[in-house]
Amino acid sequence: MIQNLEKHIRAYLEESQIKRTRLVSKDGQCNIEFGNIRYHKNLAFLKDFWTTFVEIRWHYVLLIFSGSFLACWFIFALLWYSIAKNNGDLLWQNPPANHTPCVFNINGLAAAFLFSIATQMNIGYTYRCPSDLCWTAVTLLPTQTIVGSFLKAFLCGVIVTKISMPKKRAKTVSFSKTAVITNQGNKLCLLLRVANLRKTLLIGSQFYGKVIRTSVTPDGQTIILEQANIDFIVDTSKDNLFFICPLTLCHIIDKNSPFFEMSVDTLHKQDFELVVFLDSTDESTSSSCQVRTSFIPREIQWGFTFLPIISRSKKGMYRVNFFNFSKTKQVTTPHCASCCYNDDAHLSIEMKGRDNQGFKEIESDAADMTIM
Repeated sequence: MIQNLEKHIRAYLEESQIKRTRLVSKDGQCNIEFGNIRYHKNLAFLKDFWTTFVEIRWHYVLLIFSGSFLACWFIFALLWYSIAKNNGDLLWQNPPANHTPCVFNINGLAAAFLFSIATQMNIGYTYRCPSDLCWTAVTLLPTQTIVGSFLKAFLCGVIVTKISMPKKRAKTVSFSKTAVITNQGNKLCLLLRVANLRKTLLIGSQFYGKVIRTSVTPDGQTIILEQANIDFIVDTSKDNLFFICPLTLCHIIDKNSPFFEMSVDTLHKQDFELVVFLDSTDESTSSSCQVRTSFIPREIQWGFTFLPIISRSKKGMYRVNFFNFSKTKQVTTPHCASCCYNDDAHLSIEMKGRDNQGFKEIESDAADMTIM
């Protein structure tokens, strides 16, 4: 029991370390921090206050929403109370019987606060209402109405914008937990899966990737977060995709690929991160969105392929089995990419990386399925 507990703790610490070292998390969040920005001089975030309000967290938005209305009501309540006090409308001021108040039935600050709420929210007046014989009340009434209208328009706009943000649509796009490297069409390919969980289509979908790594130039300069482009195709095409069912993205590992120099023995020893992007337009809202995910070397399986997930039901409908969405099985795969392009010395591997001269197919004795 203690050994199992230590194993789970060790696995949790390793997973936490991986999350800290990722540039892009599996759900698309970027792990980057900005330092030494002089906010007090340029006030960049206040100048772009609309984007700042839209991007802050929900609990801050709700706090600002509630606080703004309460503050506005209270400020105008003080103004209404001061008008009533200056005009001698309060009961403790003992107004005469023929006295004409600026606001009827305001007898204290609490009554002024309730009157302020009724004025700004257009609830409607009852026995507490302003007088048309007091010019200060006539001036303050439209002023509060205009200020309240601007406040409601701005805060309600922020909430509607946050609800309809395109990145919320990205939550219904799912990538496979792992990528695989396998032999496909006599070419070594890196494969991964992506699925749209809604029936509404994503129009104009474009997939591309970046390999993020640290490299050293011949003159000794270290380049941190160097980016290398990765192209993906679907059924020999990468344009005008019909994204109605899960797609398998394919990157051909040729001499121009960043994976060309890697092999089954060296892949997991590499230090890189494969970031995959999807740019598309939602059919329902016509809003553009981008979906991101990433794969580190330990999440790329060499010598595996995905299990099929699309079948026909008895009713003649196409059925997608998401239970097998990230499941893989072992297949015979070349040891390295150069084996596919070297006619003199082809190599093939069993999944454990043992060289096989002559490129003979070997049936693997290992389990034929890996559950992700």
